[in-house]
Amino acid sequence: MPEQPRPIPFTEDPAKLDAPVLVTGATGYVGGRLAPALLARGQRVRALARSRTKLACRPWAHHPRVELAEGNLLDYASMRSAMQGCRAAYYLVHSMTGMAKDFAATDRSAARVFRRAAEAARLERVIYLGGIMPPEDDVSHHLLSRNEVAEILMDSTVPATVLRAAQVLGAGSASFEMIRYLVDRLPVMVGPKWIRTEAQPISVGDVLAYLMGVLDAPEAAGRSFDIGGPDVITYRELFDIYAKEAGLMKRLVIPAPVLTPKLSSYWVGFVTPIPPSLGMPLIRGAANRVVCQDSAIRDIVPFEPLSVRETIRRALQKTRQHTVETCWSDAGELLPPEWLRCGDAPYAGGDVLGEAFSVTLAAPVDKVWNHVVSIGGENGWYCGNVLWRLRGVLDRLAGGPGLRRGRRDPHELAVGDALDFWRVLDLRENERLLLLAEMKVPGDALLEFTLQPQGPDRTVLTQTSNFLPRGMLGLAYWWSTYPLHLYIFRGTLTAIARRLDAAIIDGPKWTTRKKGSSCKISF
Repeated sequence: MPEQPRPIPFTEDPAKLDAPVLVTGATGYVGGRLAPALLARGQRVRALARSRTKLACRPWAHHPRVELAEGNLLDYASMRSAMQGCRAAYYLVHSMTGMAKDFAATDRSAARVFRRAAEAARLERVIYLGGIMPPEDDVSHHLLSRNEVAEILMDSTVPATVLRAAQVLGAGSASFEMIRYLVDRLPVMVGPKWIRTEAQPISVGDVLAYLMGVLDAPEAAGRSFDIGGPDVITYRELFDIYAKEAGLMKRLVIPAPVLTPKLSSYWVGFVTPIPPSLGMPLIRGAANRVVCQDSAIRDIVPFEPLSVRETIRRALQKTRQHTVETCWSDAGELLPPEWLRCGDAPYAGGDVLGEAFSVTLAAPVDKVWNHVVSIGGENGWYCGNVLWRLRGVLDRLAGGPGLRRGRRDPHELAVGDALDFWRVLDLRENERLLLLAEMKVPGDALLEFTLQPQGPDRTVLTQTSNFLPRGMLGLAYWWSTYPLHLYIFRGTLTAIARRLDAAIIDGPKWTTRKKGSSCKISF
């Protein structure tokens, strides 16, 4: 069920509702909820992301009042085209990664391109969601970068409204998932200094309410506002509230004042699905006291924000009911390997290794598809789950995502979704599921399921692995894991037949793919 924003004032002017509002980062955590919320209010929306394919798989993508646009915030031409005819634009993107040394420069460049395009398009308003700036001098680089973006957007002929938030809590948010996994998994935990720093979290539903509430509020133009919930609270207190709402015993926290943000990010990365590259900026930001300095926004968008306890209660309910609309892990660019693009020069690809198994099942294609598209996450991988879990642990130790990202929904997938340590690259109902490996591996790995109906009650299911090795290490990795692949792939197809309670008419057959051109893989 979509996030229900508060009953705030919203324009009823038909002319304004028909003029599109641009939502950048429309496949991200906040943007992916803001777009349908605006549509529910009758607003025409132009949703922007770097992958139109990924956008098109969102549940709201075929709404009659939505337009899909593909573009890059670093490319002026694509941004100018995306803004053409829009009345306002939301800036909801950032380069939040502790691994990129130039993230601040990238964010500055993107903000300048966005500002220039907004001025050329003569927008009425730009709305930016940033972070609360603490009063102290020792501020994290990521908060400083957010503030730099705000200053760039405010220094424009287009009136800008900046909303600054601390932690955004809600089912699927990075902050909530970090809390959830830490408390669920650790009855005793080491508590570094940052868990005793105060902050003022806000629910994602209230963030949406403020984002929409300032859109047509003239008194919000050219101003910055802190937004937060009613509670000023530490992470230590958040752990206690979560434990109580989840029905768990209060967790024992052992103080550890010398645990640095970098070490904390690796600790969080091992225990939770949040990778160190994202955990680092979250933790560095948590080291600063981020509390609202004023409440001026309450006069412009008047409503009573949710308490932390109610926010966590609702987030837990959505998680248990599998009704999480967007997740932190689904955001980001969808980057298929270059060698998948047939027509590239031969050196862009190379020899692709692989193997395939196929089985003919006495079952209709839609029944088989339901089991294929439900693989992974809580449902497991059907065969060799111990081996999959071991591979996940090794991946976590190597700095990869491991299996703990799981999946947003146990039965539904969309292009761009995270699926354990895979990413959904292509999905065609009852035909094909293509997964790209995001685990630490010396090469590019793909896992593909294809379905071919042969009559109303017969389906050929094929599972194919493709791997482009990177140097000798890649070749060694492929051949050392080859016997396990043969065992798992054959077993997966047999397990699907067993779950379907369907007779196996033929197979599983092993087909060794010879080395060949990457263009044999369509994408």
